[in-house]
Amino acid sequence: MTFRKANKNDLASIIELFADDALGKTREQFKTPLPESYIKAFEIINADKNQELMVVENNVSEVIATFQLTFIQYMNYCGGLRAQVESVQVRKDQRGLGVGKKIFEWAISRSKEKKAHILQLTSDKKRPKAIEFYKKLGFIDSHEGMKLHLK
Repeated sequence: MTFRKANKNDLASIIELFADDALGKTREQFKTPLPESYIKAFEIINADKNQELMVVENNVSEVIATFQLTFIQYMNYCGGLRAQVESVQVRKDQRGLGVGKKIFEWAISRSKEKKAHILQLTSDKKRPKAIEFYKKLGFIDSHEGMKLHLK
């Protein structure tokens, strides 16, 4: 497995991963050409030094997973840095093979390298298997999260 920063040529593979999911089917638009909104989002993320949109490739250079790591500067914790991992998606035929565990090992290592004091994530309550996976990795549900959809 190879971890690398995503490039514009990876966008179709990334959106296809997002759309090939029960929740993703309801919110993503995987079509050719890709909607301009994905391209704009990629350009913003790619230009931000605190954002790392990553892809994972197998030994034949196919994108088999993706995730986004964001570094957030805080005033509390003595001006500490937090890392947030989101948009973790593993291709269906690669699930259960250790790809997800490798993603989190990489994300933890990268977060430590950047001197983050915590790695956090959110997961939709409609994904109980994912939540159990995160707990097995050592994540704890220490806070109650809330969202307000603005659209």
